[in-house]
Amino acid sequence: MGTKTVDEAANEATEVKSDAETVDVTKTDEEVTEPDTANTEAEAAEDEDDLTEEEYAAELAKLQLEHPEEGPSGVGQGAAAVVSAALGFISLSGGWIGTVAAARETLVGQLHTASTASVATQIKEVYGDAWHTTALWAGIFALVGALVGVAALVRPAFGTPGKPQATWIKSVAWAGVALGVVGLLLAVLKYTDVLLSLPSAT
Repeated sequence: MGTKTVDEAANEATEVKSDAETVDVTKTDEEVTEPDTANTEAEAAEDEDDLTEEEYAAELAKLQLEHPEEGPSGVGQGAAAVVSAALGFISLSGGWIGTVAAARETLVGQLHTASTASVATQIKEVYGDAWHTTALWAGIFALVGALVGVAALVRPAFGTPGKPQATWIKSVAWAGVALGVVGLLLAVLKYTDVLLSLPSAT
């Protein structure tokens, strides 16, 4: 009753062996699958390396849009452009400093000119020097305004690369440069008596 026949023992041995082979086959399949996964990852990496220049540039631009780098805010450049335009305007319209300097020069001329001096001398000392002083200060404002405008325009080329300069900054800076150049030219012409020279005493 408790004994097994030879045939039953042989069948059990065959079943155990079949199970062991099944396990081994499964294990072999897993071992084969792992290299396939590694090969797939390697092929994907190669595909990424095979991107064209256009695709690479597009991916780079996309990353930059998603994670933009902090660049200069442009506040200083905008302020410099406005200052340049203001100085250029002052050089053309005259400023408080130029007016005070001219009035002071007129007073000095009156003090140092004798009442018996010729008309030509009085015109030169009282009015001529004051006129030249006004032209000199206008030229200083014009020159400084033009230089500040140029500095605002070329600043992005020497700073940290970042977002491009705003259009309004360029426009105002160019306006300051133009006003400065015109003001400087007029100041030179006035100082040399080419433009609006002093009247003759005769």
